[in-house]
Amino acid sequence: MRPRDNYDEKDIAYAKKKVKAKKEFFKHLIAFSIVMPFLFFINLLTSPFHWWFLYPLLGWGMALAFHYVEVFGIPGFNILTKEWEEDELNKELRKIKTDRETERLELQPPSKLGEDDMELKELRKNYDESELV
Repeated sequence: MRPRDNYDEKDIAYAKKKVKAKKEFFKHLIAFSIVMPFLFFINLLTSPFHWWFLYPLLGWGMALAFHYVEVFGIPGFNILTKEWEEDELNKELRKIKTDRETERLELQPPSKLGEDDMELKELRKNYDESELV
């Protein structure tokens, strides 16, 4: 079973769109990383006292920064978004579920706990009572 089988088509389409946007950003970053050093060396060979390569570096660097923010968002500023709210809700629900399970195990005396509730495998019976003489 593929992981995608558990999701509806709308979620899969949205995830594909996000993956494609990330892929395009990384292509943009690779192009920037290849072209800028090339422009720097051309600048050194042609006019070493006038640093003209800084102009495309600043312009393209700002465009790359905007592309990053568009794809990934501003780091640390995802608070109060819909996704953040969903994540926090899921965290709280998991915490409540864990707390309730812990309370249930702590409130019952060990004699009332079923075999599946016991935490230590050594305490579980590995035999059937009817087999004893």
